Amino acid sequence: MVGNSNRVTDNDLESQFAQHQQNMQHMEIHKVALPQGNQSTWKSLKQRFGEVFFPDDPLHQFKNQTFFRKLFLGLQYLFPIFQWGSEYSLNLLKSDAISGLTIASLAIPQGISYAKLANLPPIIGLYSSFVPPLIYSVLGSSRDLAVGPVSIASLVMGSMLREVVSPELQPMLYLQLAFTATFFAGVFQASLGFLRLGFIVDFLSKPTLIGFMGGAAIIVSLQQLKGLFGIVHFTTKMQFIPVMLSVFQHRHEWAWQTIVMGTSFLLFLLITRHIGLRRPKLFWVSAAAPLSCVILSTLVSFAFKAQNHGITTIGHLQRGVNPPSGNMLYFHGSFLGLAIKTGIVTGILSLTEGIAVGRTFASLKNYQIDGNKEMMAIGIMNMAGSCASCYVTTGSFSRSAVNYNAGSKTAVSNIIMASAVLVTMLFLMPLFYYTPNVILSAIIITAVIGLIDFGAAVRLWKVDKLDFLAFISAFFGVLFISVQGGLGIAIGISVFKILIQVTRPNTILKGIIPGSQSYRSLGQYKEALRVPHFLILGIESPIYFANSTYLQERILRWVREEEEAAQMTQYPIKYVIIDLGAVSGIDTSGLDTLMELKKILGKRSLELVLANPVAAVAEKLYKSEAWELFTSEGLYMTVAEAVAAISSVEKFYP
Repeated sequence: MVGNSNRVTDNDLESQFAQHQQNMQHMEIHKVALPQGNQSTWKSLKQRFGEVFFPDDPLHQFKNQTFFRKLFLGLQYLFPIFQWGSEYSLNLLKSDAISGLTIASLAIPQGISYAKLANLPPIIGLYSSFVPPLIYSVLGSSRDLAVGPVSIASLVMGSMLREVVSPELQPMLYLQLAFTATFFAGVFQASLGFLRLGFIVDFLSKPTLIGFMGGAAIIVSLQQLKGLFGIVHFTTKMQFIPVMLSVFQHRHEWAWQTIVMGTSFLLFLLITRHIGLRRPKLFWVSAAAPLSCVILSTLVSFAFKAQNHGITTIGHLQRGVNPPSGNMLYFHGSFLGLAIKTGIVTGILSLTEGIAVGRTFASLKNYQIDGNKEMMAIGIMNMAGSCASCYVTTGSFSRSAVNYNAGSKTAVSNIIMASAVLVTMLFLMPLFYYTPNVILSAIIITAVIGLIDFGAAVRLWKVDKLDFLAFISAFFGVLFISVQGGLGIAIGISVFKILIQVTRPNTILKGIIPGSQSYRSLGQYKEALRVPHFLILGIESPIYFANSTYLQERILRWVREEEEAAQMTQYPIKYVIIDLGAVSGIDTSGLDTLMELKKILGKRSLELVLANPVAAVAEKLYKSEAWELFTSEGLYMTVAEAVAAISSVEKFYP
């Protein structure tokens, strides 16, 4: 039982609390007040609805404004480009142009590489780096978010679709499903934002997300061994053991030329990444490294005719802008469920990553972004992208970090980046013909390796073991079960943790801090002392139907343990005080539990007393039968007043 070290001898208790009672005998006892101003049911529901769905009060800027001013503010709210566009200048354009060209040098090779990760034609990655950034620059509220394909969403989409449809045997159907999944991802994302349901994404806790992304990063890296070693026949499975078995079972396919080229460029990329991390001012080194590798490897491949030495290249890429793909969306047939499921899963992941990245850089520049607006912007971006030969896109952390370090000022950097991608698609496509596939593998490994955060695992272990369990379960779930299985485990553990905290709330034993009127946890404060004849408990959560039975059983257990301990002293328990200060709400089941406890303890010659109820709890007590049951010397404003009032009547300390 918590707090045994806080027990002292009977004589000490008697002298200390006799003195304490003398100090408190003139304490004024206050009545528990009810909330001022009775609200109608409609007003109460309206206020609660606003707090749940509009905690940031997005319409406050429209108050006391003229009609035309409201119209202009509404236009700015829906299209943030009008908010900063009116103040745009050449100085801002200079900064945005530099950052836009810088992230374009990273976006072009990453776009091609991530499309490969999703089992899509490389050109789709470039298409997805052109249209979505343009749309986001109009609708998005982040000044630093660099939009385009990302590794985790690409991996998940590729693995989920490939389980049912082969991109090699049914390439057109696979492409249709990828575009359709992107469309449904956008619908899901935009719906969450429009309906103000963004808190649903928060069910994927940060520890589980870190574990999932770390496991996925390892799987992605291991999958790239196919390209690094030049293996032709490689497993399509995404688990750790099958991938490693496939690597060593096909040792006869390893090509030393591919291995030498791949490891050389991978080492170069890792060194430049390390330089960028250690010296942020040299961010351009790591940002320009992928494109530099593509150019250099292409020249080497062309000069030495790498195809004749077993090194495969990208080959022909179609020149031109995004062709329309609205007619390719798959809205009927047996694979529609697969497209919807893939869209929702990738939509959740990309939304979580995009908003987290946007908020990170917004905090660094001391401005705020509206999460629900971001959801709508990313959702509309993906819906439009699905009709323009694009697959799922969101804000990339690596590109956004480069964008931030390069000095971006507004979303124009996305427009500059998209313009650079457009020039590439129109005029530079033939130059990628001799680009080795092994370079794409090296770029992917370098990009995802930063998602493996072992430092976070150590911190989680030190701070919260349950969070560490969530992290490690998601991590190994991805490695040894599947990417989807790991994500399912991650979400399941997050929900389970919430259920544990809701259904099994913490209760604490409290004591008096000598020389004060403050009652604190005996487990936290060693100097806190038990009050003779009183069992003082604190409940640290709302009391709802989901936990009311547990709380009743736990309180009765506290009573039983204290009664057993009190048999060894001359101070039997006579009163049980429950401190409701941390109870933010209560429902009818909770009220019934309190009244039931009152009756049960009464049969054992014990009195149940409530103290320090917040306004919402006091109002519920008043509207129920519990008010009459407790108000007669059973409800006090503070624990100190309850102890003082009861002690003065009982004459515990003469």
